[in-house]
Amino acid sequence: MQSKTIGAFLSFVLMGLGQLYNRQWGKGIVFLAAALAGIYFSVFQLFDHLKGLITLGDQPSGFVKVGKMMKMVEGDHSIFLLIKGLIALVAVLFFLSFYVLNIRDAYLVGRMRDEGKTPAPFRKSLSALGDKHFAYLVLIPPFIVITFLTVLPLVFSIALAFTNFADPILPPANLVDWVGFDNFSKMLNLKVWSSTFGGILKWTIIWAIVATATTYVGGILVAVLIHQPRVRFKKFWRTALIVPFAIPNMISLLVMRNMFNNQFGPVNGYLQYFGLKGLPWLTDPFWAKVTVILVNMWIGIPIVMILAFGVLTTIPRDLYEAAEVDGAGSSQKFRLITMPMVLFSTSPILIMNFAGNINNFNVIYLLTNGEPVNLNYQFAGHTDLLVTWLYKLALNQSQFSFASVIGIVIFLIVASISIWSYTRTRSYREEDMIQ
Repeated sequence: MQSKTIGAFLSFVLMGLGQLYNRQWGKGIVFLAAALAGIYFSVFQLFDHLKGLITLGDQPSGFVKVGKMMKMVEGDHSIFLLIKGLIALVAVLFFLSFYVLNIRDAYLVGRMRDEGKTPAPFRKSLSALGDKHFAYLVLIPPFIVITFLTVLPLVFSIALAFTNFADPILPPANLVDWVGFDNFSKMLNLKVWSSTFGGILKWTIIWAIVATATTYVGGILVAVLIHQPRVRFKKFWRTALIVPFAIPNMISLLVMRNMFNNQFGPVNGYLQYFGLKGLPWLTDPFWAKVTVILVNMWIGIPIVMILAFGVLTTIPRDLYEAAEVDGAGSSQKFRLITMPMVLFSTSPILIMNFAGNINNFNVIYLLTNGEPVNLNYQFAGHTDLLVTWLYKLALNQSQFSFASVIGIVIFLIVASISIWSYTRTRSYREEDMIQ
């Protein structure tokens, strides 16, 4: 039997045995120590955590009568068990990856021995690893950090959607159970939830489209106007129009909330001064939606304007001069030269703005708090987006499982629309052709 087969089999039986068989003592000891550590933690730690991930606890916390006294008995906390179980699952996946690497290493070294070559010593192997796979070694620490600080919380939030973790079933007094797709079914079939979900989803899509279109078109038009040769004091106009972007959004939104106040806001005060009737900016469902769109334009147009400035400076003047020779007017030059060039460079930004507006929590929550209240909705108002409804369900109503369902829906909408839109942009197709 060849050395590569024997080494791979021995490493499959126990990590490090294949390396020891190939006379790589240092490497074999390292893999063997990792195997023993994995066996120890699997027996005394990981097995219990994985079991907790499946059962989510057996005994809730509560009071037990001991003689004439009531004693508090600490039971299982389902959410803690879920978190520890997910961490254990990730640890198992890392260990399995290391286990496969151990088998592969034993196989490759054994093949070298079959070919009559002498395997490199442990120190030389480490040196070669640093030379050949330096990029991977550098990427491993941030990969581990991203796994535990980004991927793991995401998986945890998705897992909550398949449990009954919602008021009144809250640990530690109650145990949480896996319920499969029951929450998704309730969101679609129960009228109290489906009507709210459908109405908020519709407004979220309308808001994202209108908010993105108004800020994008407005920012480009402002940049084109300032970029005209006949416009003087360009630096002043650029600086003045960037001020809304420089001020923190929270401050701008809170000021706007007071300005559009129906009773003492200065906007209605000015309208009444000129003999006009004040409008219910924040209390009427229609005008509340108009208000958030207008305020979002005030905040979002400067961002697009800055991006458009950078694109306009890169457009060759020869194109405009050639168009003027052919008799093109200002509108034709804007439609045939300026807009295609700007759209080509900023189309990925346009898609990002659309995805960002779907999750635009600040504008809605700080300006209207999702109000005015909709009596037909479940814990939501007329201007609530999916993300603000999610926040209210989780933080105010303790409906964590339903909030997780909404989070999954938001992710699917944003991911599918963003990927579909980006793959159809001209910049993506030209980048794909270059590769």
